[in-house]
Amino acid sequence: MPVSEKAPPADEDPSSIPPSRPLIGILFKLASAFAFSCMGASVKFVGTLMPTGTSLPVGQVVFCRSFFALIPVFVWMAAVGKLATAFSTTNRMGHIKRGLIGSMGMFFGFAGLTTLPLPDATAISFAAPLFSVVLAALLLGEVVRLYRWTAVLIGFCGVIVMLWPHLSADALSASGSEVQARGAVFALGGAICAAFAMIEVRRLTSTETTAAIVTYFSLMTTTFGMLSVLAGAFDPRWAWVTPDLKQAFFLVLTGIMGGFGQIFLTESYRRAPASVVAPFDYTGMIFALGWGYVLFGDLPDTLVVIGAVIVSAAGIYVILRERQLGIDRAKQAAASAQRSI
Repeated sequence: MPVSEKAPPADEDPSSIPPSRPLIGILFKLASAFAFSCMGASVKFVGTLMPTGTSLPVGQVVFCRSFFALIPVFVWMAAVGKLATAFSTTNRMGHIKRGLIGSMGMFFGFAGLTTLPLPDATAISFAAPLFSVVLAALLLGEVVRLYRWTAVLIGFCGVIVMLWPHLSADALSASGSEVQARGAVFALGGAICAAFAMIEVRRLTSTETTAAIVTYFSLMTTTFGMLSVLAGAFDPRWAWVTPDLKQAFFLVLTGIMGGFGQIFLTESYRRAPASVVAPFDYTGMIFALGWGYVLFGDLPDTLVVIGAVIVSAAGIYVILRERQLGIDRAKQAAASAQRSI
């Protein structure tokens, strides 16, 4: 039986889902996009030079994002009666695979955020759903026909357009170009890892609850973040940096907003069909533009804006096409948010 046709776990029976309320679902989705944009801005803030002149290593940021996210997530699980299923699993190896890939994606994504303008890094991250279509065909045997392949191809052209200002010969010859080039590669790597993680989540949702998927992923990224900090004993670049009060505030904020983003995302897919709320994920670009300009004075290159529009249009088309084909990705989306993530 195809993955999309498998029955959900017992405690997530469709009969327990509230009646569809599209407007409420859309509002939750907008709140999720806003929360994740706040998280991204916080990551960039603590991962680049602060007023003290000290930046924090990516592993430390990953650890704090994952650890502090558990606080609102566990409170929410308890409130909706899902806490009992948070550690229940029949597929530990699946969680480990998803955790490894997702953690790598978070490290790459955060590295991209700290070296690129915030709108650029956010725009590149939106390529993940396009990669997931390709991987679904290759790894899950999902039938992808001409219309979706065309949308994916157009979307990849948009990715090339977004990367051009950072990876073209002219860009690489400019001052400071190597840092931004690495950032673009990291951001793209994060998007590819996120796509692989989506495929693993697609497999997990056939037997695992959303609470378990979220919990095990958060615990694994917390662990990997701490291990990277311990590696600082061998490489000072990864060593823990004692934050000042402002840095500590934004480290906690990174996790809290990431946790709330996950909660709002899950609730949005409980309140309305995926095809209704998913396109509003791209409002994250608007929030990223606002935070980038207000906090960092970032204005994206014209080509990045054009590429982002192409990628967003292709992604929205894929979502609408999958609705027409009856491919249900609501549970996958609700469980896979890492907003690199």
